[in-house]
Amino acid sequence: MFSLKDKRAIITGAGSGIGAAIADVFALQGAYVYVADRDEKAACETVARIQASGGLAEAVVLDVTQETECERIANLILPLDIVVNNAGIGHVGNLLQTSVSDLDKLYQVNVRGVFNVCKAFVPRILEKGSGSVINMASVGGIVAVRDRFAYTTTKFAVVGLTKALALDHSHTGVRFNCICPGRVETPFVKGRLAEYPDPQKAYQEMASTQLNGRMARPDEIAWSTTIILELKRQLEMSYSFV
Repeated sequence: MFSLKDKRAIITGAGSGIGAAIADVFALQGAYVYVADRDEKAACETVARIQASGGLAEAVVLDVTQETECERIANLILPLDIVVNNAGIGHVGNLLQTSVSDLDKLYQVNVRGVFNVCKAFVPRILEKGSGSVINMASVGGIVAVRDRFAYTTTKFAVVGLTKALALDHSHTGVRFNCICPGRVETPFVKGRLAEYPDPQKAYQEMASTQLNGRMARPDEIAWSTTIILELKRQLEMSYSFV
């Protein structure tokens, strides 16, 4: 039976949306969860919900764009078993509607943020000789998404970054994976929908691009992370990695 008992995990961007759902699921499975978010209030709300359900969690204020902050937190809370790079932002627009500052802003969070967290945590996990790093990419990191020029660019980078990590450290006992969801009904998406004259019509138009005709829920993406972790456990039971 799948369990994260006695495992310690950090999830970035866990104050809301997919990150909060991952924190909930990990805690439900017995992990001690570090809920990392630059919004302290949001992080504390996630922690309070987990603790109210009997789970173990702690809030961590972290801006992933700041390298020194990532290093400081890594030194404080290690050793860890699981790192989930979930923090990310979006931008709507094609090339003509995307400024240099728009692209730089997304790069700093979606790419540099993942790099900063990995740079701080991965060396310690490699020393430990076991663990899992899961990066949240997007379907936009596999195929282009219309009017998401900057977002697609950065998510392709996350997929490439993850593949490079997996290849470079393939015999260490540490696993690197990324998840590439389609559209997910997160607070960000709900906020965008509210800006449309007819939010329900806008939802239907966005949902129609998905194979099952609806957007995914954050908890569905959260449970997919446990599939990755369970596969890792089963592989370790069946094979010796050298």
